[in-house]
Amino acid sequence: MHPRVLEVTERLIARSRGTREAYLALIRDAASDGPQRGRLQCANFAHGVAGCGTDDKNSLRMMNAANVAIVSSYNDMLSAHQPYEHFPEQIKKALREIGSVGQFAGGTPAMCDGVTQGEPGMELSLPSREVIALSTAVALSHNMFDAALMLGICDKIVPGLMMGALRFGHLPMIFVPGGPMVSGISNKQKADVRQRYAEGKASREELLESEMKSYHSPGTCTFYGTANTNQLLMEVMGLHLPGSSFVNPNTPLRDALTHEAAQQVTRLTKQSGQFTPIGEIVDERSLVNSIVALHATGGSTNHTLHMPAIAQAAGIQLTWQDMADLSEVVPTLSHVYPNGKADINHFQAAGGMSFLIRELLEAGLLHEDVNTVAGRGLSRYTQEPFLDNGKLVWRDGPIESLDENILRPVARAFSPEGGLRVMEGNLGRGVMKVSAVALEHQIVEAPAVVFQDQQDLADAFKAGLLEKDFVAVMRFQGPRSNGMPELHKMTPFLGVLQDRGFKVALVTDGRMSGASGKIPAAIHVSPEAQVGGALARVLDGDIIRVDGVKGTLELKVDADEFAAREPAKGLLGNNVGSGRELFGFMRMAFSSAEQGASAFTSALETLK
Repeated sequence: MHPRVLEVTERLIARSRGTREAYLALIRDAASDGPQRGRLQCANFAHGVAGCGTDDKNSLRMMNAANVAIVSSYNDMLSAHQPYEHFPEQIKKALREIGSVGQFAGGTPAMCDGVTQGEPGMELSLPSREVIALSTAVALSHNMFDAALMLGICDKIVPGLMMGALRFGHLPMIFVPGGPMVSGISNKQKADVRQRYAEGKASREELLESEMKSYHSPGTCTFYGTANTNQLLMEVMGLHLPGSSFVNPNTPLRDALTHEAAQQVTRLTKQSGQFTPIGEIVDERSLVNSIVALHATGGSTNHTLHMPAIAQAAGIQLTWQDMADLSEVVPTLSHVYPNGKADINHFQAAGGMSFLIRELLEAGLLHEDVNTVAGRGLSRYTQEPFLDNGKLVWRDGPIESLDENILRPVARAFSPEGGLRVMEGNLGRGVMKVSAVALEHQIVEAPAVVFQDQQDLADAFKAGLLEKDFVAVMRFQGPRSNGMPELHKMTPFLGVLQDRGFKVALVTDGRMSGASGKIPAAIHVSPEAQVGGALARVLDGDIIRVDGVKGTLELKVDADEFAAREPAKGLLGNNVGSGRELFGFMRMAFSSAEQGASAFTSALETLK
């Protein structure tokens, strides 16, 4: 093993010892008495099976049958989740074949950041993760289940499912992906049209036509944003079947993988003798594996929020510094848009997960000795699935990349390090994804231009007020202020200015996610402006240095003068409309970005 990977793992284990031991005691106690439905009162049990057919009722009365909860984020407005419509029946059929039962235990909300970008509804996006966790807990609360299948893909859905699932960590669980849509126009073409539209060189009709050709069919969006990062991380953590993350929807292989996931989860129950609950799979080593894979592929910066929150749910204290220290030694092995021109289908074709995991294992960058839903040892994930005369089989994956413009071996990595910097200085602590930012753009020192709304920046661009070097400060966008929406509305304008030769950067307490692109952006800055962070006292014209090479975020203003300034007031009117008024209690409870921007952090203090 690489010494840095061992060092980070060992300190994570030491830091988390008390909370992890308390968590494991909690789930082991819950698992100790066998199938929980066997302890229900007769009336309770009758309620739980009243909607079942006769055969399923009879099976559930026998304690050697497994009852599998299906928790799904299906809706048919989201392309990524639309394929889940038919999964429950496929799963139930597969379970009946082996004498087990599947019950649709509950649905979770699933909103799309792509639909709500720049709209008031985007301010519900991150809070929706907490709602999904709560929905998952409600679905699993009936004590009827021996195992569970989690159906979810996109941005906040998988982290929310994980946070809820880990509170029922005594149950075996498999996450069941739906797969990416087939490729449409290239991501570079899409980005070019967006940028030309921002400059007034493309009509709205051209823009719409381009977007419709890019997002055009059922399945996950094909760029390497948060949704596809979710899938990659679930597989590296051993929570997907090997090689299942990026198989397209509505294909025979996809259906076969869903069928196998249903049957495999029953093999992990106490009745099977191979008891492997999710709380024993998600440990310090599997979390370190996930962060290594995140860096090796230049994944979404949203996971600097999600992975600490997921870790907390398993009693583990993961920090940004842990993530940054791993980033220094993990090479970048893939270039998928926005880090390159290819999409996730190209990544899959070039060698995909089996090649990536083999390379990282052989370099000593991943822990092999971990629990997974496919058995002990991550080397199982160097195989990929195929259909052989209609039967699902796994074979060794490719030992060479089929396209080194997309996916490379460690020996010829795109970069010797991963894509994450912790940014620290007198403006606070944040993160920067540098994997998509050219080296010559990673350092910007320029006057601040302060905004508190994305539209204000767009208006300033259109009025010609931003034809200069500057650092855009977008504040009051943190979790306690307005729920921490993504801020992609600014990206095309800042990209145009950078292309025109100006030095531009962004500093914000908000989010940019996996599509943050080519602009140096110090994001998730904490403390956020809403709670008195330094960003609340920045003025137009203040000189700010954003150094993505050294990881510094510095305001060049006399300290006494700065301390004497009156903080700006926060946003007005952002807490009403589009349902935002319902989430006021949650915004007040959010932890800092580094703690996962979670409303549950204080609730998990009971594990200490």
